[in-house]
Amino acid sequence: MPSATTIDDILTAHAGAGRDHLIPILQEVQEAEGFLSKEAVNRIAAHLKLPTAKIYGVATFYNQFRFEAQGRHHIQVCRGTACHVKGSAAVLDALSRELKIAPGRTSADGRFSLEVVACIGACGLAPVINIDGNFHAKVATDGVPAILDHYRSMDDAS
Repeated sequence: MPSATTIDDILTAHAGAGRDHLIPILQEVQEAEGFLSKEAVNRIAAHLKLPTAKIYGVATFYNQFRFEAQGRHHIQVCRGTACHVKGSAAVLDALSRELKIAPGRTSADGRFSLEVVACIGACGLAPVINIDGNFHAKVATDGVPAILDHYRSMDDAS
């Protein structure tokens, strides 16, 4: 969740910083804002006196950075070896189809975001997905709609 810290606070804390502060600044801005907006990237570039293309180049190199807000429900799909062997690619495809989004994106209603991760560390549960910190084990493609409906009903109840 975004914090009360602002981009101004972060840039002030890094007054006089050079390019060696780029990654910590990107991390702090993402922590504060939830993602790296175009405005944030432009302000970081101006603060560090670097081209915005350089900022985007670094931020896109590391998969920890996001360029759009996460959904209320953040889905991580494990693509580690055990999950791959057990069919996580098909689960990812089913999630993408059901949500009508590609990995790394957020649904139009802001309800779900979808992320591919290298390994969740729950190999014995393969294929596994994590939604908001809740693990779903041995996920089958035909079970994807019911899993998503559970989270939709949670939203509708509140």
